[in-house]
Amino acid sequence: MESALWTRGAVMLFIEQEYAVRLSIRAVGDYLKRWGFTPKKPMKKAYEQSPAAVKKWLDEDYPVIAACAKAEGAEIHWGDETALVNTDVRGRSYAPKGQTPVTMAVRGTRQKLSMISTVTNQGKASWMIIDGAFNHEKLIEFFEALVADGKRAGKKVFLILDNLRVHHSKPVKAWLAEHKHEIEVFYLPSYSPELNLDERLNADLKHVISTRVPVRTKAKFHAAAKNHMAFIETNLERMKSYFQDLHVKYAA
Repeated sequence: MESALWTRGAVMLFIEQEYAVRLSIRAVGDYLKRWGFTPKKPMKKAYEQSPAAVKKWLDEDYPVIAACAKAEGAEIHWGDETALVNTDVRGRSYAPKGQTPVTMAVRGTRQKLSMISTVTNQGKASWMIIDGAFNHEKLIEFFEALVADGKRAGKKVFLILDNLRVHHSKPVKAWLAEHKHEIEVFYLPSYSPELNLDERLNADLKHVISTRVPVRTKAKFHAAAKNHMAFIETNLERMKSYFQDLHVKYAA
C-alpha cells in the first residue's frame, strides 16, 4: 500500500484488493464508524526504532530498574529537554466555513527558551528553564539540583533519559562517575520518545504556551513558562493524567 495513513481511501483500496468489492468513500466511512474506528492524529515513530530494543526495555530493562529502585529506596525520575519559541502557535481555531483562520504575527524579536525537567513515578516535577543554549554544563547543574533534592528526601536518584548526545558527553560521564552513590542514569531505547513520561509534561507546557496570546519579550516569555510549570508541579491530578497514555502506563 502506498498510503502512509489509514484514510477512508486507503481502506477502500485495501477492501477492493483483498475482497474484490468496490465501495464508495462514504460507505467506507460509515463502516469504519460502525466498527468503532474514529480518525485520530497519528503518533510519529522513527523508522530507526528497534522493536526488539523496545520490547527488551518493557519486558526486562525497566522492571529491573524498578526493582533496584525499590530495593535501594531510590526515586525514579524521567527526564527530557525541550525548546520553547514564542512564535509557535498550535491547535485549532474556529472560523467561518471556507475561511482559514489567521494568527497575528508577533512583532519584535523571536524569543526562545530551553527547559530540562523530570517527572517521578509519584507525579513530582523538577525543572529548570534555560535562557540560551542547552549544554553539558547546564545538564550537570540540573543534576546537582536533583541530587540536592534527593539528599533532603533521603533518596538516591534513578534518572531515565533518552540518547541525546550531551547525555553521553565526557564531562557528564565523568561527573556521574563521581556521584554514582547519589545518582544513576539509565537510557531509553534509541528513537523511542513515546516511552518517556516527561514527554507528556513537555507537551502540556507547549500546548498552554502556544495557545495563549504570544508574548513579545524574553522576560514575559520566561514568566509565562515559569508560571505554568509552577502550576503543574502543584497539580497532582494533572500530573497523574500523564500516566493515562497507553505508551507510559508501564511506568505507573
